[in-house]
Amino acid sequence: MEEIIFYWVGAALLVGLGLVGLFLPGLPGAPLILMGLILGAWANDFTYVGLWTIVVLTVLAGLTYAVDFWATMFGAKKFGASKRAIVGALIGAVIGIFLGLPGVVLGPFIGAVAGELSAQRDLRQATRAGIGATIGLVLGAAIKLALAFTMIGIFLATRFLS
Repeated sequence: MEEIIFYWVGAALLVGLGLVGLFLPGLPGAPLILMGLILGAWANDFTYVGLWTIVVLTVLAGLTYAVDFWATMFGAKKFGASKRAIVGALIGAVIGIFLGLPGVVLGPFIGAVAGELSAQRDLRQATRAGIGATIGLVLGAAIKLALAFTMIGIFLATRFLS
C-alpha cells in the first residue's frame, strides 16, 4: 500500500512540474506530464490505463512541440510577415529556449524583426512582424495548456470512470 502511495505522489509531482514546464524553459513540460501519467498507470499495473490510452497521451504530448512552432509562424504570418521573418521567428524561438524566460518571450520577436529587416522592409513592418510572432507565442502557450489538461482529463476519465 505504501508503494502505491509513493507512485501516486511521484506521479502528481511530475505532472505538476510538467505544468510549470509548459511555461518555463529548461523543463520539458509535456514529457514530464506524460511520465507522471505513465507512473500513475504503473501504480495500478496498467489495469485501468492501458496501452491505447498511453499512445493517445503520447501523441498529445508530441503535439505540444508542433504547436510551439506552428503558433509562432501563424502569428507572424497573420501580421503580414515575410518568409524571412517567419524563419527568423522560428530561429529566435529555438535560441530563446536556451536563454531562459526573457529569451522565450523575446526570441521570436527579435528573430522576426531581424528576418523582416533582412528582407529590406522598414522598421515599422519589422516591428509588426515581431508583435505577430509574440502573439503567436502566447496563442501557442494557451493551446499547449489545453493539450496538457486534455491529457490529464483523458487519464483521469480512463482511470476513475472505467
